[in-house]
Amino acid sequence: MLFTLASCAALVSLAVIPRAGAADIPVIVGGAGILAYDPPSVNAVVGDRIIFTFREKNHTATQSTLAAPCTLAPNGFDSGFVPVDAGDVSGSKTAIYTVQSLDAVWVYCKQGTHCQSGMVFAVNPGDKLAQFQANAKTGGTAPAASGTASAATPSTSAATNDHKVIVGGPGKLVFTPPNITAKAGDTITFQFQQKNHTVTQSTFGNPCKSIASTSTSGQVGFDSGFKPVADGVTTFPTYTIQVNDTQPIWAFCAQGNHCAQGMVFAVNTVETGPNTFDAFKNKASGSAGAATPSGTPTSGAMKMSSGAGFAGIIVAAVFVLFL
Repeated sequence: MLFTLASCAALVSLAVIPRAGAADIPVIVGGAGILAYDPPSVNAVVGDRIIFTFREKNHTATQSTLAAPCTLAPNGFDSGFVPVDAGDVSGSKTAIYTVQSLDAVWVYCKQGTHCQSGMVFAVNPGDKLAQFQANAKTGGTAPAASGTASAATPSTSAATNDHKVIVGGPGKLVFTPPNITAKAGDTITFQFQQKNHTVTQSTFGNPCKSIASTSTSGQVGFDSGFKPVADGVTTFPTYTIQVNDTQPIWAFCAQGNHCAQGMVFAVNTVETGPNTFDAFKNKASGSAGAATPSGTPTSGAMKMSSGAGFAGIIVAAVFVLFL
């Protein structure tokens, strides 16, 4: 299963072997006074990509089930909250789901009571779409997730999630999605694509320098090391961290001037104030760049983090095919 967040500001697509001529299918999420996905359902084949484009105000694309439309499915994908300013129709914040099979995929918005208000979506629903929509609006559904608007507010669910983030890709200098919401105990799995990138923990004040190089208290932070990926491959290296709390986490790609070109990533940022994700990205843009200017791969050894607000490394980088 693959979900990707892509934007000039933020879901992540899991790798499949795409069919020839795979299609991109656009879906609009929300809008001014709109609690809906447009269209509410699509038919797709393996390899097609569902491009969720987020509109105002603050929605998600979260996988559920036919029986429980308003509850995250076990191991389901979740874009996290994607806030969009009123009147912003630029389409800059998108999430991409790559179709893995012809089975039905059920999706909802976990913002407040949006799901119970009918904000649901399906891929290949067959004749079950009306039933899915009815289940969402009636007592047949489980309670929805937290309704707070803040992207930094953790879910009230006790279950933990693994968030998938794509690093790079053909012609791309981005993390997809670049900004997610996660709760304590969640994991984040970074899947590295072309050509050679890192995910390295930094700080808001120094977006393009590793936290290890700027800390005065001995904090090490996580660092995947360089992960070179050749063109045309279908298996990709991954690197996983675990979130310890709901404090913001800041990271960047240490390859050349990728960070200065906006290749940064964050967890649990705030929507307003001086420390938003957009402020972090703007601070990185035009900076002196990463601490490692060379494109030569370095050791991939991982480092353990310390202190509140930092993610702990839990899995060594391995080459896997996301299924």
